[in-house]
Amino acid sequence: MRGIRGATQIEENTVPAMEEAVAELCAALCERNGIRPEDIGWAIFTVTHDLDADFPARAARVRNGWHQVPMICSREIPVPGSLARIIRVLLHVESIDRPVRHVYLRGARALRPDLADPEVPPETGGR
Repeated sequence: MRGIRGATQIEENTVPAMEEAVAELCAALCERNGIRPEDIGWAIFTVTHDLDADFPARAARVRNGWHQVPMICSREIPVPGSLARIIRVLLHVESIDRPVRHVYLRGARALRPDLADPEVPPETGGR
């Protein structure tokens, strides 16, 4: 089993904003790592303290077809000075035979610039 991380930032605390960003993040994780929902053992989503419009797991089920993926949502520790409106995910997947590609989109690229995809220009943030 392997762990794959991802994060994104949303502009506003709304259901549509969260749904769009989570769908984009989940699709990018699957595409860049060659995985399907059935390859995912489980997913843990976290959100910063300023996000409460929806559960990220709902968006993954509705928009990405992750109906059989066990998922849970939680809150991040509200560390002073940390980035706002961040959604993170940790996937536990069946082993893949190539390097894992973590996905950091939009403003969340600042969290781990060392892991941000070099193929995605920083100014677009993966959009």
